[in-house]
Amino acid sequence: MSIVAGVDFGTLNVRVSLFGKSEGKLGSGVAEYPLHRSPQDPNVATQSHGAQMEALERAMRSALKACHASGDAVQALALDTTGSSVIPVGEGLEPLDDYYLWCDHRAWHEAQEITTAAHAQGLEAIDWCGGVYSSEWGFSKLLHWLRHNPEKRTRFVTALENCDMVVATLCGITSPADLPRSICAMGHKWMWNAKWGGLPSDAFLSSVDPLLSGMREKVAGRYETSDHIAGSLSAKWAARLGLRAGIPIPVGALDAHWDAVAANIHLGDVVNVIGTSTCIIGVSEQQTLVPGVCGVVPGSVLPKYTGIEAGLSAVGDIFDGIARRAKSTVAALTNGLEPYRAGQTGLLRMTWDNGDRTILVNPNLGGVTLGWNLMHTAQDELFAAIEGTALHTRIILERMQERGSPVNRLINGGGIPQKNRVLNQVYANALNKPVLVPSGDVTSLGSAIFAFLASGDYVSVEEAQAALCPACETFLPDEQEAAIYNRLYVLYRQLYFSLGEPDSPGMRLGHILPTLRAIAANARTLETE
Repeated sequence: MSIVAGVDFGTLNVRVSLFGKSEGKLGSGVAEYPLHRSPQDPNVATQSHGAQMEALERAMRSALKACHASGDAVQALALDTTGSSVIPVGEGLEPLDDYYLWCDHRAWHEAQEITTAAHAQGLEAIDWCGGVYSSEWGFSKLLHWLRHNPEKRTRFVTALENCDMVVATLCGITSPADLPRSICAMGHKWMWNAKWGGLPSDAFLSSVDPLLSGMREKVAGRYETSDHIAGSLSAKWAARLGLRAGIPIPVGALDAHWDAVAANIHLGDVVNVIGTSTCIIGVSEQQTLVPGVCGVVPGSVLPKYTGIEAGLSAVGDIFDGIARRAKSTVAALTNGLEPYRAGQTGLLRMTWDNGDRTILVNPNLGGVTLGWNLMHTAQDELFAAIEGTALHTRIILERMQERGSPVNRLINGGGIPQKNRVLNQVYANALNKPVLVPSGDVTSLGSAIFAFLASGDYVSVEEAQAALCPACETFLPDEQEAAIYNRLYVLYRQLYFSLGEPDSPGMRLGHILPTLRAIAANARTLETE
């Protein structure tokens, strides 16, 4: 029996799942590690590399025990992580500090400086990552660290993404020249692209701050897609994990991108990885600029296609906030939403509670709800928020389609769709497309697919997907509901661009509230018929 290990490093824990080629998932082990926050600064979010690796050891041994499997039977190991989670290292790739975790936003000022300089100098790369560089991404976090750790600068050798650091550690790689670097992570978070010769030029980086001078050379290594082998498991880590030394480890990737692979993404599909936020992943046959999306990177999802990443800054966070204010839970409020019809609440919810990630790429926006009356309930607000996230997703999908990326069906991945049938049906109706939901948890399955590719058990990602990805439940759009959402979408789109763009020309919005009331009244009439 051929067995591989798929590893997924999340924000709070690492999951190791063992998969058999014939049997599918055999079992898994999970181990937690702390997330460090600061009561003085809500932007701080850090994590220890040592704590992550100790947790990996516990999770691997737990998985082996749960599956009654021998470590010698594991033929390959692959891993994904959060991103952009950045760690500065010194000689021997030893950490100089903790990771700046993906949700660390201390580098907001540095991100603004990079964005301003990029537009002033006509840097092509900025257009390919939405026009705004993020405080969540690599260069902004690295610059923040360099500015705030002057005593450690002389020891600085390079900086790594979480997925590349873990792979290097497991393979015993200690030299920057030998580093495998994930095109998935570096393309979407560090403005790397073969189209313009890799990373932005040293001249550009130095113009942002002299501290970045020479950084293009320091962030060196082998930039490769995940169908390439990064290295083999070292004897040291084989002993710690209870595995056999020398097994292949492919180049790692970002978790959402491999979640899309696990959800069985193909050309014409878009995967919504829906959790606290939503990461929207698509693939295209062409490398075409899509203004406002977070990255267009060849090979970042499926090796043969160009990966496209977009997203919503808040989804589950919004639902949780509504439930918290109502002193309830999302599960309790969702119970009873099944009879709700499109637009019946009369509310229109702009889901900007954490700003706008795509298409406007504006972190300074806030949530807006129109149409309130004195009788509205928390359930009404939750339903309107579900509708709002679906209509925002429609704006993103239309932009992708305009630029040549086909969108024939949606796959709702992540944790929320597994527990919220109402959300899946609303998405199908609002987007007027079939929505597929995997029948089981696909966490770490994407890693397993690339591990099987590394072990030689499958010759392509697509072959492994066909064998391993779970069946899906399909939610088909209701024609009558879809027609109502078409009317709501016109209003949503007007508000999205008129309220969301700082330099938007004045637009008459007096028709919005009366139209919402008319749609709600019509929905109530249809409900009683």
